[in-house]
Amino acid sequence: MNFALVMFLLLVFTGAIWLLDHFVLSKWRAKDQPEPWWIEYPKSFFPVILIVFMLRSFLVEPFKIPSGSMLPTLLVGDFILVNKFTYGIRLPVINVKLADINQPRRGEVMVFRYPENPSLDYIKRVVGVPGDKIEYHAKRLRINGEDIKTTANGEYNYVEAGLNFVSAKHFQETLGERQHSILTQQDVSPVQLSGVRMFPFKENCAYNDTGFTCTVPPGHYFLMGDNRDSSSDSRYWGFVPEANIVGKAFLIWWNFDEFKRIGQSIK
Repeated sequence: MNFALVMFLLLVFTGAIWLLDHFVLSKWRAKDQPEPWWIEYPKSFFPVILIVFMLRSFLVEPFKIPSGSMLPTLLVGDFILVNKFTYGIRLPVINVKLADINQPRRGEVMVFRYPENPSLDYIKRVVGVPGDKIEYHAKRLRINGEDIKTTANGEYNYVEAGLNFVSAKHFQETLGERQHSILTQQDVSPVQLSGVRMFPFKENCAYNDTGFTCTVPPGHYFLMGDNRDSSSDSRYWGFVPEANIVGKAFLIWWNFDEFKRIGQSIK
């Protein structure tokens, strides 16, 4: 469901009732006559909907993490806040940019509209910006010919959907100015070739059994999950157009199972 569209339609409906009553209907009622319910309720909800709509459209928007593709940075069930203006001011619903502020940088965690189905919001980490050459072979990441620094940090075990126990290698990776955690699984291929689809600018990529090499086209970004071997990301469905950007994830504001995560910044 497109929540932004639903909010916009509610805003238009309640706002229209408020305007109609203010300029027309109120003049027809006697001074001691109460408002009918179909006017009173929309007028009461209109300012609330307006405030929520403006906050979600231009300042911050909440999201819930539905999968483990960003483990260990983000857990299933984390409720996060996304900064809606750091990458530019955009018109709500249609997502057209009105003003540039900052461009996404490598290492930032970004929410975006899934290229294959823009009604879905995805969250991944920015690995490549326009013009970057991304190489990922034998689970080692290189950007523009330089190896990305990783430091082993022991094991990380978790249970995924279906109660499958997963034992992964935990690393600290330095991407741009940011250090963050990633996971890899020793027995899983760097890229499942059978899962690679056709996508725009696929000619910019070359795949083989050890991994892939991609050059990011202008106006696009290459994103990957921190849980590298359990993530559907740009390796499989391609580059994220600038027009699909929603915002930058910056804070965990709630988790029903782990209260200690509340208030943690997203690295």
